[in-house]
Amino acid sequence: MSESAASAAAALLDRIQAPEGAGREIPDAATRDVIGRAPAHAVADLDDAIARAKAAQPGWEALGHARRSELLLAAADAIDANAEALAHLLSREQGKPLNGPNARFELGACSAWLRTNAGIQLDPQVLVDDESLHAELVYKAAGVVGAIGPWNWPLMITIWQIGPSLRMGNTVVAKPSEYTPLSVLAMLAVMNDVLPDDVLIGISGDREVGARLASHPDIDKIMFTGSTATGRRIIESSAGNLARLTLELGGNDAGIVLPGTDVAAIAQDLFWGAFINTGQTCAAMKRLYVHDSVYDEVVDALAEIAASVPMGNGLDEDNVLGPLQNRAQFDIVSRLVEEAKGRGARVAAGGEAAPELGELFYRPTIIADIDNDAALVQEEQFGPALPVIRYSDVDEAFGFANSVDVGLGASVWSSDPEAAREAATRMESGTVWINSHGGLHPMVPFGGVKSSGYGLEFGVEGLKSVAVTQVVSGPGRKAQA
Repeated sequence: MSESAASAAAALLDRIQAPEGAGREIPDAATRDVIGRAPAHAVADLDDAIARAKAAQPGWEALGHARRSELLLAAADAIDANAEALAHLLSREQGKPLNGPNARFELGACSAWLRTNAGIQLDPQVLVDDESLHAELVYKAAGVVGAIGPWNWPLMITIWQIGPSLRMGNTVVAKPSEYTPLSVLAMLAVMNDVLPDDVLIGISGDREVGARLASHPDIDKIMFTGSTATGRRIIESSAGNLARLTLELGGNDAGIVLPGTDVAAIAQDLFWGAFINTGQTCAAMKRLYVHDSVYDEVVDALAEIAASVPMGNGLDEDNVLGPLQNRAQFDIVSRLVEEAKGRGARVAAGGEAAPELGELFYRPTIIADIDNDAALVQEEQFGPALPVIRYSDVDEAFGFANSVDVGLGASVWSSDPEAAREAATRMESGTVWINSHGGLHPMVPFGGVKSSGYGLEFGVEGLKSVAVTQVVSGPGRKAQA
């Protein structure tokens, strides 16, 4: 990372952080040094932001789709122009390295998703067009959207929420996670250099502010990515205002390696399907079921990769794995691995913290010979530890994979395309990948089933999710003639 990028990151930070002696200190995930001070907005600040967003919304919607799309493209250009500075700030705050599928990758995804949303067409749907009736279903802005983001992919997921919302004519009040507010507020400041006033407002606050955002009478739509437990509280909070909801909640994604699979051909993709962002990804692979015929080969291949992947401070250009973002998540990973070891599971790689790298670093861990009922399998670890479960009967593997109460993503791995596609239909999840895991595309809808939430994001369906429908019904062709 160049000195110029670091200086630009400091300049961005100065634009959005609280004054000296105010706000809340935010630590560097790798070094635990203080990066800066997040504004400590209160409920009154949120109420003011929502009032401003509500006042700005009619004028924003009145600009029309074409003009709003132009402004989204300008916002994408602004992100690209500041990408290195934002990546520097993101790497420090979240912990993810600059390189690999991490900070620079995340900034590239932000501008790409904005550009895609700017170009999506959502035309009225003709329902009936005959002699007696012409009826169309049209999509209009919902109003004011409350966007509540997570700490693992704070910039990209915020764009997933605000991109389609702005495109449809909504205004947005965005609340980043308390763990990663600085990088999000900096990105919003860059976007607001080209957007009209009060169309997009960032609020940095605690859980009280988040609860008020979900329950506020002038919020028309809530988009939330985070834990299932918090999602349930948002549902309860929104009961009073009947805000529409899109919830992308917890996952415990399963992968199944079918018999006869060429392990060498899939090993790298298997590893990164689980360890992207050091395992801190909702749709990362959290448990892997492998057939007897290739089990030992898969474990050995994953362990070899885990032992060789560079881990350390994200600002070091050589590293591709970083720390856990916060102490609470580090403790969860440590607890689950220790419980697995106590049950007699075999540590094929890692299995311990890496204190020489920093306080919250945990070595990439492969746990083999583990029972399906172990806590590391049944609970979402959200970190760099992958349990690999042996199976001999394919039906049993699908039973194990589908037995949890979440269903965000899943994957099947096979050298036989036909067998893989048949197997994919048996998985109980919103998305199933074949010979990969976790890849997303801005035009392909994404959402969970069971306790992983509801509602779809991305593409045409994503625009529909931040709109309200109206049926326009009138005379048919006979009356018009």
